[in-house]
Amino acid sequence: MPATGQDEILSLHQPGVRLEPELIEQALTHTSHAREKEAAQSAELPRVGDNEQFEFLGDAVLGFVTGEELFHRFPHFREGELSKVRAHLVSEKHLIQVAQQLDLGKYLHLGRGEEKSGGREKPALLANLFEAVVGAVYLDGGLVPAREFVTRALLVPAMDAQGEHLGRGDDKSELQELLQKNGWPVAQYNVLRETGPDHRKVFWVEVSVAGRVTAIGSGSSKKEAEQLAAQQALEQLGSSLAGQ
Repeated sequence: MPATGQDEILSLHQPGVRLEPELIEQALTHTSHAREKEAAQSAELPRVGDNEQFEFLGDAVLGFVTGEELFHRFPHFREGELSKVRAHLVSEKHLIQVAQQLDLGKYLHLGRGEEKSGGREKPALLANLFEAVVGAVYLDGGLVPAREFVTRALLVPAMDAQGEHLGRGDDKSELQELLQKNGWPVAQYNVLRETGPDHRKVFWVEVSVAGRVTAIGSGSSKKEAEQLAAQQALEQLGSSLAGQ
């Protein structure tokens, strides 16, 4: 890989510090390329390394670093909330987005068949590639530089953009799915009151679930208030079901 490419990848890790060439080379080598190289060389030569093991290691590092960062950044979050946010941050969808932003695909070493089929833009390959790069950074310098790379490339942009709403999905839909699963009737939402001037209104919404759970949420719109009420109802139902 050209030195400039390595520099671009590591600019998020630690300016002026470069990975060992062998490590970054293997992190960027897809199994299709490795197998082609093996087929073309003498049988006596050692196996050509690919990035699959680096992906495995990078996945573990990602989970730990992300969990640690969330633990410190959101000390008031419950375990379930932390788990949901971590799952969002290390999801394939998010890893793909970050890999695309870093333009990692252009540095990937692919076999001819994978190249022809558009491997550089395949979502799964991009997510795996990001994990492999994390694994390489960890192998090269340990946890400190790996944490720095993951934090700058993956975590800080998402946290700064979404704050405490990070990873929050559609709680109303999730609540409805839970109700259907247990054979309960649909949730009923009711606007309790509205406060403030027209340009800064606050809505208070109550949700009643199966005649047994009532939760209240507030927000700058009815939709936001309903979502927060549904979130509270989900937490109450989760505790109730866990105790059964």
